[in-house]
Amino acid sequence: MKDYVTANKKWWNDVTSIHLHSKLYDLPGFKKGKSSLVPIEQEEVGTVRGKSLLHLMCHFGMDTLSWARLGAIATGVDLSDDSIKIAKKLSKEINVPAKFICSDIYKLPDVLDKKFDIIFTSYGVLCWLSNIKKWAKIINQYLKVGGMFYIVELHPFTNVLSFDFKIHYKYFKKGPDIDDSSGTYADWGADIKGSTYLWSYAISDVINALIYEGLKIEYVHEFPFTTYDQFPGLMEQNEKGQYVLKNKKIQIPLLFSLKATK
Repeated sequence: MKDYVTANKKWWNDVTSIHLHSKLYDLPGFKKGKSSLVPIEQEEVGTVRGKSLLHLMCHFGMDTLSWARLGAIATGVDLSDDSIKIAKKLSKEINVPAKFICSDIYKLPDVLDKKFDIIFTSYGVLCWLSNIKKWAKIINQYLKVGGMFYIVELHPFTNVLSFDFKIHYKYFKKGPDIDDSSGTYADWGADIKGSTYLWSYAISDVINALIYEGLKIEYVHEFPFTTYDQFPGLMEQNEKGQYVLKNKKIQIPLLFSLKATK
């Protein structure tokens, strides 16, 4: 059996420094007080002041710290130890308190024993999950009664499309698939290449995994825009800074959000 976790962790450690200096993440702007959150999650999650918030798969913590700036008692978790080191350093540098934990999401119960008002995760997280049912179980374990789980994510339909917008992959194939392409979503031209293992899930997989754990689905929303140049050369930014397809005749969902409560 392949050691998926080790391979994926190595890739994330390798790309962390690239992301840190990328235009997409805009770390200088963040340090000056700019939030890394976009209107979708701020509007749909709502007020977080005084609430405990667990951010799963937080990378180097900009969103976690943005929630903390809004008053959340925030904890971020990520597989990459390089990312977590930077997150801790960044927290001290901008003087915004938050807790950061380096852990495989499935091993989180070994290092964290607490329940949260809000569990949050976003953008490009589902494809790194080898077991979505176990993921939902982790969410249920850490969510307080009356608490809220929220995800905003790339729409699974886009998983069937290649970078040049051809139907290339199977919607119902779970994986793992090997990705050995070069570059990263924050910099397609970056001089980096490594094999990662990715999984695909249908919208129904996400919904049913959460329902199986007894969570109540409050809504599922779909959006015709996304947050980065997902299909290079075929997208443009609109007046709100969102990435949309240049060909306005094509109408497909690019993002979805989901809220579930316990």
